[in-house]
Amino acid sequence: MAITKTIEIAKIEVVGPYKAVQVATDTVIKEDGTELSRGRHRHVLQCGTLNDSDALVDTDVSGEDATVQAVANAVWTDAVKTAWKDNLIASKE
Repeated sequence: MAITKTIEIAKIEVVGPYKAVQVATDTVIKEDGTELSRGRHRHVLQCGTLNDSDALVDTDVSGEDATVQAVANAVWTDAVKTAWKDNLIASKE
């Protein structure tokens, strides 16, 4: 009797003008190849956060799946990062 647990990328979406990357992952439990359960988790990645000096600190995606990293690196252009930074600063006021 072999029980396995895997995490699979179910969906990657790019949303909005600031290119938020939404990631849905499924945790799959199988016994002898037969699926017993599946649970879904979602998380959202933005291109960065502001530090105390209002400089944008890039989001570290090194812990994400390689496909998620590729999508984030493709859509988080310098223009997107600048717009996101401006939005964060404006929302502080």
